[in-house]
Amino acid sequence: MMQHNIFTTMRSLKIMDGCKGTQVYALNPSGPTTTSGAGAGGGVGDKLLHHLQDHLRVNSIRSKSNRTFQTPNQTLTPNNAVSENLLLPYGLPSTDLLEPLIEPCLKSVDFVQTLADVYRRIENCPQFDKWKVFIEQCAVFRGLSDPKLFRKSLRSARQHAVDVHTKIVLATWLRFERREDELIGYSAMDCCGRNIECPKASLVSGYNPESVYESCMCLTSSRAGDESAARDEECSTSEEDGDVSFCIGDEEVRCVRYNIASLSRPFSAMLYGGFLETRREKINFSNNGISADGMRAAEIFSRTKRLGSFDVIIVLELLSLANKFCGDELKSACDAHLASLVHDMEDAMLLFEYGLEETAYLLVAACLQVFLRELPSSMHNPNMMRFFCSSEARERLAMVGHASFVLYYFMSQIAMEEDMKSNTTVMLLERLNECAVESWQKQLAFHQLGVVMLERKEYKDAQHWFEAAAEAGHIYSLVGVARAKYKRGHKYSAYKQMNSLISDYAPVGWMYQERALYCIGKEKMMDLNTATELDPTLLYPYKYRAVSLLEEHMIGAAISEINKIIGFKVSPDCLELRAWFLIALEDYEGALRDVRALLTLDSNYMMFHGKMHGDHLVELLRPLVPQLSQADCWMQLYDRWSSVDDIGSLAVVHHMLANDPGKSLLRFRQSLLLLRLNCQKAAMRSLRLARNHSSSEHERLVYEGWILYDTGHREEALAKAEESISFQRSFEAFFLKAYALADSSLDPESSTYVIELLEEALRCPSDGLRKGQALNNLGSVYVDCDKLDLAADCYMNALNIKHTRAHQGLARVYHLKNQRKAAYDEMTKLIEKARNNASAYEKRSEYCDRDMAKSDLTMATQLDPLRTYPYRYRAAVLMDDHKEKEAIDELSRAIAFKPDLQLLHLRAAFYESMSDYICTIRDCEAALCLDSSHADTLELYNKAKELVNE
Repeated sequence: MMQHNIFTTMRSLKIMDGCKGTQVYALNPSGPTTTSGAGAGGGVGDKLLHHLQDHLRVNSIRSKSNRTFQTPNQTLTPNNAVSENLLLPYGLPSTDLLEPLIEPCLKSVDFVQTLADVYRRIENCPQFDKWKVFIEQCAVFRGLSDPKLFRKSLRSARQHAVDVHTKIVLATWLRFERREDELIGYSAMDCCGRNIECPKASLVSGYNPESVYESCMCLTSSRAGDESAARDEECSTSEEDGDVSFCIGDEEVRCVRYNIASLSRPFSAMLYGGFLETRREKINFSNNGISADGMRAAEIFSRTKRLGSFDVIIVLELLSLANKFCGDELKSACDAHLASLVHDMEDAMLLFEYGLEETAYLLVAACLQVFLRELPSSMHNPNMMRFFCSSEARERLAMVGHASFVLYYFMSQIAMEEDMKSNTTVMLLERLNECAVESWQKQLAFHQLGVVMLERKEYKDAQHWFEAAAEAGHIYSLVGVARAKYKRGHKYSAYKQMNSLISDYAPVGWMYQERALYCIGKEKMMDLNTATELDPTLLYPYKYRAVSLLEEHMIGAAISEINKIIGFKVSPDCLELRAWFLIALEDYEGALRDVRALLTLDSNYMMFHGKMHGDHLVELLRPLVPQLSQADCWMQLYDRWSSVDDIGSLAVVHHMLANDPGKSLLRFRQSLLLLRLNCQKAAMRSLRLARNHSSSEHERLVYEGWILYDTGHREEALAKAEESISFQRSFEAFFLKAYALADSSLDPESSTYVIELLEEALRCPSDGLRKGQALNNLGSVYVDCDKLDLAADCYMNALNIKHTRAHQGLARVYHLKNQRKAAYDEMTKLIEKARNNASAYEKRSEYCDRDMAKSDLTMATQLDPLRTYPYRYRAAVLMDDHKEKEAIDELSRAIAFKPDLQLLHLRAAFYESMSDYICTIRDCEAALCLDSSHADTLELYNKAKELVNE
């Protein structure tokens, strides 16, 4: 670390002097205000409504003041109808202002072909260029719901990086994906122990893909011995050895002519090339920007080739001298030495400008690395942002070799997460555009500029950028063109735009979703239904249909509609919508549940079209529901966990954390629930909070282990578990170790060890929720080892402590014992108990005849269209019946919105059986883009290629 007095000196020189989701629900803006209400409007509900009125100070006039709502089981009669003004002073959501989001990522009209193309380029490009194609793969994966694919691709890009600049950006990006900036006690420059992210290893140039699997060497011995040797050599200097003097002011620095000449060709020419200086013993060197101390340091370097003992100011003088006299060796040494001194933001701020001025590649890299590893907080540092945001800043970085597409891609993504509408975001995207060279890069930069301009309501500019992206080949950007036209008042032109798109390309769900925005009546509903049929994961059609039903006074049907999407894809805006409906029904307990779950996903969410913070609505709803003690909450959590009610469980945990915010165990439970709901980003945030609130070292290590495991670092997770056990034997440490080991294919010896670990876990104190999970996992390992009676005992014990999912394991045991009826009955029990039971229907289908299986799998698909097994089963049945086209269509239907490895592999196998080897190869390539090591797909791929080449 540099000395404080050095920084004080440098500051005196005045070196630096020169140099999240949009909510789419709107208030109902028209109609007369009424203060009259019927019987249901009084009491506690009245207090809530008056609180809400006071909060908003609503003065707008609303229509339909005596609207009644019909539910499937209830019709509100005039006697219990409630004035809307009292019930919902915020108004009700309106279909007029519902809009689908335009995603700020690359989307393709033929995603499978895109994946196949990327895989081919990865396989065929030169080794030194592989990282570039992996970055493209990252951009393609960014639009998928599984962040693990993105992180895996990012790791591959870092593995194949060649130059220092690319390494520091990608290593930092990998670190950012874990959000280590949120971990208390971690410094930005702390090393995780792996070369792939090590800040020192990133500053080493060269192509070495295998090094990323190695432990880094940054914690080994320092260079103290080298510096001591350098000082010894310096002390042995004798001025009598010199044969030339450099006069600087009143001082003379005696040097060896040959040594100084060896520093660079200009020095050599000056001292031996026939110039005046060649014949002089004393050379006036006063006007060359170096002090006498600096020249003495140059003399020492000319002999020792070392800089270790010099002050920073002296090394900076030497760097300037090296640039002026083209001394490459001296410049490299100064560059590397200064880079090694950059440890934090203060260092970077002081040295960044020097590095830019002197084109010191490694120094700028080191400063850049600090800034990047301090993101997102450093994004708000105006003194640092001026190094990146303007065109001039990018040009200065480019001169030093540090302006790149990947740098601005990383920074712009963080800026968009921080504030989509900020000027910083716009400027970084403009720099991204300037760095774009390849077609996909231009498509991405143009498209994201269009998205940001649309958010900023700069519709003309948005249209311009979307059109540029479409012209570059990004067809999805035509959606943005249409939206910008619509916002500018050209609705018919927007409609024609989407109509043309649907005519020109194979149908995709988002095409019909967008066209629906510009239709009315039956045509609109037809487009929305088609969008859902093509892509059931799109949120907007469900939301629009739900609000339409609300406007037709059928609030029960509206809730049923929004439940369809919440059942398999949980999002804050859909939970908000359901909470809104439930408040209208005076189901305050249900509304509070949804608001609490929503705040778990996004703690800063603003309700009711951005008019009220979710936390405030919780406080207003709490007096209207039964008050629960912490013990009551635990009982309720057991009940909801037992009924597989994950949203209800989230709400209970949120309530418990409000009473005990520092309880790391509850944060951990929260993360498990969020992972089950596939809300990985929120789950990781809960894990980080659990780690930060840990009350002991062994507990902290366990949560760090889970963070590592969930971000793809299995071996490091195991090491954390073992370290935790060395401090204290605990349930969670043993469970983590067993879980991580069981993640790979287990041989008999490994299975035995996993069993021992789970048994050790069960001997440690824990609550029934986690012990039920451990028993369930232990049962699964016993089944794999063909110890069915022991497995059955585990599942029975798990069921005794209300671990309802154990029915599934017990059913598997019965099936393996050829007790198919008992297996079917066991799964029926799970279906009856579980709130979320799509997987139960899917599993029960394995224990019944074909017709009953078909019925169960149809139900599973209705409840959760993202489950792939039903599509594969139905397709296999169709192939058995020689209905090849129907089988392909069944798989294609799912692949269109979920490009899954197993689906692609099965379709490739079907194509191969039909002798369509071109399609076989395409689907294999797409599958291998998702997982290049999938053995069955590789075998099929190679076989198909051989047949094509015959």
